[in-house]
Amino acid sequence: MNADRPKKKKIVKTIQIDLDKCNGCRACEMACSTFHARPRYASNNPARSRVRVLFDPMRDLYVPVYAGDYAPAECCGRDRYTIEGKTYDECGFCRASCPSRDLFKEPDSGLPLKCDMCQEDPELKEPMCVQWCITDALTYVEREEEVDEEQAAPPEELELGLEALADKFGLEKIAEAVARLAAARKG
Repeated sequence: MNADRPKKKKIVKTIQIDLDKCNGCRACEMACSTFHARPRYASNNPARSRVRVLFDPMRDLYVPVYAGDYAPAECCGRDRYTIEGKTYDECGFCRASCPSRDLFKEPDSGLPLKCDMCQEDPELKEPMCVQWCITDALTYVEREEEVDEEQAAPPEELELGLEALADKFGLEKIAEAVARLAAARKG
């Protein structure tokens, strides 16, 4: 990395998770799914939530995980980590929507879901999952980071969504569907 490159400041928004406080009530899942329902608050489907509470019955442990970036390929790592005497599988902590599991995929279309920190209009002070967490296991944090000014932009959500649809249905069917939608809107 070149030290002479100009740096710019960027606000990084994240949700910190305290596993010792989570009781598995899943209020975060409900709040998220109703906030992202269309029309807003019209329905509740935890499968559409951008946060999921995973449960490990052998250790009686609840692990809230919020959706990260889409991974177009299954990862190669299946490492295990031991934290405070407990062993965890790497996939359990993964926030990505990927081909190897159904976690964080829209149930009807199969499109990947990603946590947007509830940054829609009007913008909320904190994501809904944090607001509704009755045990304070979820905490919203903003921090400032310096990043290279020439940092490549991540792929647009539209591109990722179209790529997922193309993988599932094929480009020809997508083109036909777009043509039908365009014709319907004109006529």
